Amino acid sequence: MRTIVTIAILTTLALGGCAPLLRQAPSPGDPADVVTAKMGQPTAVYQDGHERILEYATGPMGQYTWMARIGPDGKLVSYEQVLTGEKFATIKIDKATKDDVLRTVGHPAERSHVALGNYEVWSYRYKESGVWNSMMHVHFDANGIVRLMQNGPDPMYDDRKRPFW
Repeated sequence: MRTIVTIAILTTLALGGCAPLLRQAPSPGDPADVVTAKMGQPTAVYQDGHERILEYATGPMGQYTWMARIGPDGKLVSYEQVLTGEKFATIKIDKATKDDVLRTVGHPAERSHVALGNYEVWSYRYKESGVWNSMMHVHFDANGIVRLMQNGPDPMYDDRKRPFW
């Protein structure tokens, strides 16, 4: 009996991390309250002109963040998974700010600092081309402007760092 209870608890915990993946996606035109009924409370809310952006992040370990754009009429304009190479490519080096990055791809999985250049670095886990476990590193200067972006393999999935047994 104890084993069954343990399996049930572990299954519940495992599926809890996948909850955003199992929910019914909202449809364009859905009112904002229907979006939150389908998706739950957002992990963050941003303002972009007259639109409100609801962030649904699976981080810090997840590789997916969905953004729901709510128009001035209170209805869903668009809903998309934003941790993609194509979406990262829309971030303009030497122009984009931290707020721009948050509205584009949401909160990072990790934050760090690089002394050389005095950069604050926001790192995002994602699947490059939908296949490779990758990280995009967005470097901000002291004024909060994007100065550099670098991607590479996600060390969390690097088998060379795991024990061999």
